[in-house]
Amino acid sequence: MKSPRPSLLETDLYLPVKAHFEGLGYDVKAEVKDADVMAVKPGEAPVIIELKTGFSLILLQQGIARQALTDQVYLAVPRWKGKAGWRMFKGNLGLCKRLGLGVISVNVAESSVQVHHDPRPFIPRKNKAKTEKLLAEFARREGDPNLGGSKAGGRVTAYRQGAEKCRAYLLEHGPSKGAEVAKATGVKHATRMMWDNHYGWFEKVGVGVYGVLE
Repeated sequence: MKSPRPSLLETDLYLPVKAHFEGLGYDVKAEVKDADVMAVKPGEAPVIIELKTGFSLILLQQGIARQALTDQVYLAVPRWKGKAGWRMFKGNLGLCKRLGLGVISVNVAESSVQVHHDPRPFIPRKNKAKTEKLLAEFARREGDPNLGGSKAGGRVTAYRQGAEKCRAYLLEHGPSKGAEVAKATGVKHATRMMWDNHYGWFEKVGVGVYGVLE
């Protein structure tokens, strides 16, 4: 019976990382004061690499702390395994990009490394279309009907508020033309909203005429 494979140690990551930076012309030394690994090349800013067997808040905090010493800070972790491991790694990679930290994955079995991101300031790209939709929802929302942190399925949206206005009008006035409902309620897209019937409240009873399902 084979003995279980021992867990990886931070020290297992060191030699592949050291070889990588030495191949780039750096002089590399381990455990220099607070730095797990330090790489130096004349005329360039020093490079610090923090080693961990997995992403954690502590690793991110260490990386940020090292940025007080140099802009060239990398976090090195073992290569992920499987799709779930890749998804987690990808999420952490995005976070590191925002923090300006470099990211290296180490394949210990093959003694190789892959640089996924070099340290550099993060400049966020704004999505104008999404911003406009966000502002439009805010403007159309009447009052503040939700509690912050509530689940998406139970939230009151501007769309729902509009549908509720249409439903209330039909309950009071009976089946009506969509244009009439839109004018009376101020819900611009009332006809489309009742036709889509997202909440299952409406029924079409004639050409352009809608009623409420009891």
